[in-house]
Amino acid sequence: MRTFLTLFTLLFLISCETTTNEETTSFKTVFETSDGLETATYDEVIQFYLQLAKNYPEINVQTIGSTDSGYPLHLVTFNSEGDFNYQKLANDKTIVLVNNGIHPGESDGIDATMMLYRDLVERKIKHPNNVVLVTIPVYNVGGMLNRNSTTRANQNGPKSYGFRGNAQNYDLNRDFIKADTKNAQSFIEIFHLTKPDIFIDNHVSNGADYQYTLTHLFTQHNKLGGDLGQYLHTEFMPKLEQKLQESNWDITPYVNVFNRPPETGFTQFMDSPRYSTGYAALWNTLGMMVETHMLKPYKPRVEGAYELMKQMISIAENNHEKIKELRNKSIENYSTASTYHLNWEVDTTQTTTLQFKGFEVDTLISEITNLPRLKYDKNRPFIKKVKYSNYYVPKDTIEVPAAYIIKKGWQKVIDRLDFNHIDYFELDKDTTLYLESYKIKDYKTRNSAYEGHYLHYNTQIGTSVQKIQLQKGDYVVPANQEGLRYLLETLEPQAPDSFFNWNFFDTVLQQKEGFSPYVFEDIALEILKQNQSLRDSFLAKKQSDQQFSENWYAQLDWIYKHSPYYESAHLQYPVYRIKKRSSAESILKN
Repeated sequence: MRTFLTLFTLLFLISCETTTNEETTSFKTVFETSDGLETATYDEVIQFYLQLAKNYPEINVQTIGSTDSGYPLHLVTFNSEGDFNYQKLANDKTIVLVNNGIHPGESDGIDATMMLYRDLVERKIKHPNNVVLVTIPVYNVGGMLNRNSTTRANQNGPKSYGFRGNAQNYDLNRDFIKADTKNAQSFIEIFHLTKPDIFIDNHVSNGADYQYTLTHLFTQHNKLGGDLGQYLHTEFMPKLEQKLQESNWDITPYVNVFNRPPETGFTQFMDSPRYSTGYAALWNTLGMMVETHMLKPYKPRVEGAYELMKQMISIAENNHEKIKELRNKSIENYSTASTYHLNWEVDTTQTTTLQFKGFEVDTLISEITNLPRLKYDKNRPFIKKVKYSNYYVPKDTIEVPAAYIIKKGWQKVIDRLDFNHIDYFELDKDTTLYLESYKIKDYKTRNSAYEGHYLHYNTQIGTSVQKIQLQKGDYVVPANQEGLRYLLETLEPQAPDSFFNWNFFDTVLQQKEGFSPYVFEDIALEILKQNQSLRDSFLAKKQSDQQFSENWYAQLDWIYKHSPYYESAHLQYPVYRIKKRSSAESILKN
């Protein structure tokens, strides 16, 4: 009898062990079964996470919103406690949000994150107690479905991959502020649902050649600002570099160099809010892009992305309280700030010296063009001191208003405020207030299309206080709220990624009424006779400006634009500012 029981027990244990191995094998990724040569398809990625969630209660998969491809975005959450109430989690845990496949040809993060989730639930990685890991497994669904093997001409694997443009051919890493795509609108919904403390966007670099497989692109620390920016620069980033080095993974800042060797020095990439980490910074989130190096084989690139995310979870776990405290402090400080900085430029007085691991470069004569070309020699590695310009200063500092007023009718702007959970209210009656008013004095415009727009830049404004007639239904947007940085970066027209610069207000740039010169000649003469001051200014301009004095139409146009006949809407920015401590501020208390 004992012999039978012993045999039964042995067979039972063998059976259990076999089942466990089969289950583990079933969670092997395409990357692993192809020996690091291939990446999963979209369907394979989603099925992988659904099967994980079916087998492990620590994982939850849900769909949120839609994309331009017609497919929804998936949101995959790992929480060792099995709680997926984001409102509660945002208060209790450090939330790490990972975005994958924004450029699906850069698929390293897609495969690395699949293995990371699997290893967490199978306890190959210690379960974090203070961290919840959230991922968008594939952000650019349309691009991933557009699979090919040729569009990443300079990239060393995988065998096939997705395309950079989405279903409407947008580069989604230029769309976070303007939110032209359904992808971006759904991302914003996910971002505000999960409220991440740390944001990671997985990419593959282009540009120069060097020894590193991993590079990082953190949000610019001066721009992030305050104690949070200082923590990013002096603790958070160095800790990641240290932990990776201890794991035998060297990493360097993203090598922002093209068509020249990096040892000549390079600058930190400035992540304005059109980019993912720049958008995340508006909400005081610690953001970084992982940039694996395109020329390295696919297998170590994915393994490096895996190790980086694993170490980031460890840092978040060990610094949970400090990260929460610094973020909350930053949110509070910015919501009540009196000034704000815009239009950052490199600080030439400060640099960092990198011990950079590169390759010697030869300048050869091209066999194609017969002109000089660069060629990196991998047989001649070096370690050299390289100047890295990673400090920035603002060109412009503005006073933060008490509120903005947006004239009704600009629905595309209001839609984007809604996407981002911005608080506002509508005037319940017509009223007149003295408000800060902007006139667009000058701007430049790109000559070629850029992400569905002809982007403005170098925008110059004139400021005055005007008596403005407001109508019932105009929108009042208080500045004292968590989304203040978002408001300042979108509603101040001189900000690099303002709604003005992204063409949301272009109709005010076109003059709708004009004059017939042969009729207006007599009217213009009468205007000058009745307005001595205007006449003096006109004559002075003729005397000082020869081109003006020789151009009859320019003279009539000048008089027209200084007369009551000229439309006030031309170049008038339809967003007004309520100055702090002005009489108009009383409207916020009603």
